[in-house]
Amino acid sequence: MTITRIDTGTRMSKIVKHNGVAYLCGQVGAGATVADQTRDCLSRVEALLAKAGSSKEQILQAIVWIADMDDFAEMNAVWDSWVPEGVAPARACGEAKLARPELRVEIIVTAACEM
Repeated sequence: MTITRIDTGTRMSKIVKHNGVAYLCGQVGAGATVADQTRDCLSRVEALLAKAGSSKEQILQAIVWIADMDDFAEMNAVWDSWVPEGVAPARACGEAKLARPELRVEIIVTAACEM
């Protein structure tokens, strides 16, 4: 069994690949608004996917955490413009207290990737 860990630190790896699947650690973004943070977060997701030998077209599942469900529509507007038509992944979205008060969105992605 081969497990590949990329950008591994003491606490976590940014990417773990196994059996043609890439598991990304949760990504947050910078910015003053939920839209800004979502755009930055998705940019980081895209960079990690490329590093894993994948892309947003190969996302299997996404889990989105937002600090306040009142921001759901704003986050979705950015998400909907980012996901390519016809390849939307399975997705869940919930409200959660995030690691720092200024964070308003975190996204966890699982994607098919090169072996």
